[in-house]
Amino acid sequence: MRICVRKVFSYYPAKLRSHPNTLFIIPAFFSTASTPLGEVYTLNLHSHFRYMANCEHLARLLQGVEAWNSWREENSDESANLHQADLSRMELSEVDLRKVNLRGANLSEAILDGAYLGGAILVGAHLENANLCGANLGDANLDGAYLARANLVEANLDGAHLCMVDFSEAILSKADLRGAHMSQTNLSSADLTEANLVGADLSDGDLRASTLFRANLRNANLDRAQLGETNLIEAHLDGTHIVRANFVKADLREASFRGANLSESDFSDADLSKTDLTDANLSRAIFRCVKFIEADLNGADLSEADLYEADLNGASLIRTTLINTNLEKVNLTNCNIYGISAWGINSKDAIQKNLTITPEGEPVITVDELEVAQFVYLLLNNAKIRNVIETIAKKAVLILGRFTPERKAVLEALRSELRQRGYLPILFDFEKPSTKGFTETIKILAGMSLFVIADISNPRSSPLELQATIPDYMVPFVPIIQEGEEPFSMFKDLHIQYKKWVLTPLEYDSVDNLIMVLDKAIIEPALQVQRELLTEKAAELPKRNIKEYMS
Repeated sequence: MRICVRKVFSYYPAKLRSHPNTLFIIPAFFSTASTPLGEVYTLNLHSHFRYMANCEHLARLLQGVEAWNSWREENSDESANLHQADLSRMELSEVDLRKVNLRGANLSEAILDGAYLGGAILVGAHLENANLCGANLGDANLDGAYLARANLVEANLDGAHLCMVDFSEAILSKADLRGAHMSQTNLSSADLTEANLVGADLSDGDLRASTLFRANLRNANLDRAQLGETNLIEAHLDGTHIVRANFVKADLREASFRGANLSESDFSDADLSKTDLTDANLSRAIFRCVKFIEADLNGADLSEADLYEADLNGASLIRTTLINTNLEKVNLTNCNIYGISAWGINSKDAIQKNLTITPEGEPVITVDELEVAQFVYLLLNNAKIRNVIETIAKKAVLILGRFTPERKAVLEALRSELRQRGYLPILFDFEKPSTKGFTETIKILAGMSLFVIADISNPRSSPLELQATIPDYMVPFVPIIQEGEEPFSMFKDLHIQYKKWVLTPLEYDSVDNLIMVLDKAIIEPALQVQRELLTEKAAELPKRNIKEYMS
């Protein structure tokens, strides 16, 4: 395209002619196929720069990219001003607009592929449908700019200011957005496939229905971002901060969130199959109806999280923390729960099958109940736990009774003396209220004890509990009763029927005298009965021979 130059004054108002930055020798004639040489090409300065762009700079740019770039190279120290210039649909491939003031400029549908816009000011600029493929916008300021449907494939936006930018439906695949400032930015339906967003700030951003396939978002900030129905398949989000974000119905299959903070975020109906959530903070997050199939939750914190009807089939829950977690109707089939920490969970109607409690590389041991998994593994693998249980069985003494304030001295004296003798006294005071059934608790304690001391002085003391416990446990029971008191009516029958381990009641007149005879009247007889019971248990079962009846 050839350019002719003519000095013109008549097109411009007096105010503009007197403007200090106005250049009156401007390119006004273009020779193209549709515009013959000599025909005037009208420039409306009102629309092009509204008295704000530098006329000389605009004129230089209108001479073409090659002329502009040469001028820029020769005048590198001069700050170019194209503020609010109308450059829409212009062919500006590989143009050098570094650090140029393009605030509010209209670059919609412009061809800017390979352009150099590093450090440029594009605040509020219009770049809708612009082609910025491979353009360099590093450290540029595009706050509030409009780039809807723009093509930014492989563009460099490293460190750019992109707050409140409209990127809706834009193509940013393989773009470099490292450390970009993108808070409150609209990226809805945008294509960010394989984009580099390491350390970018996307807080409060709108990324609904966007595509972030294999995008790199490591250490990015996505707090309160809207990511509903977003495609994050195989995306990298390790170390990201994503508090209170919305991932409803998002596709996160095979994504990586290692060490990420996802607390209080909503993942309802999302797909996290085969997702890596190792050491992630998922506390108080919502995972209702989420697919965690074969997901890796190794070391993740799910405290107070809501996993109602979530599917964790085949997931790894190694070292996972589940404190006050809602697991109602959750599918835990084939999960590995080695090292899990589960406290106060709600597992109502949960499917618990084939739960592996051993680490990889060891023979597989499975259970079907999450609550007992930790205890079973400790029993199998922790010698200290086994020693503790054995110690309790050898030293624990269960003390039963209703210890009213006036008889509290009996409790304190017995407990103190037993401790001094190396025993482990366990008190069950029927006067204290309980929300659980007494019988079940007493049975568990009695089964762990060396012997039981039961104060039956008060007629209301422990009748039902003793009747339910004595028949089921061959543990020495030592009943004591204060002089002048009578035991409950059924105790005589219990003593007669189970006299092998229910000793004759010991009457006492005072606490001091009871303690004086504690060894001879209580401990030694109880230990003697305990030895006899062990001998009887160890003895061979007597047998009858049919020949004895054939003579």
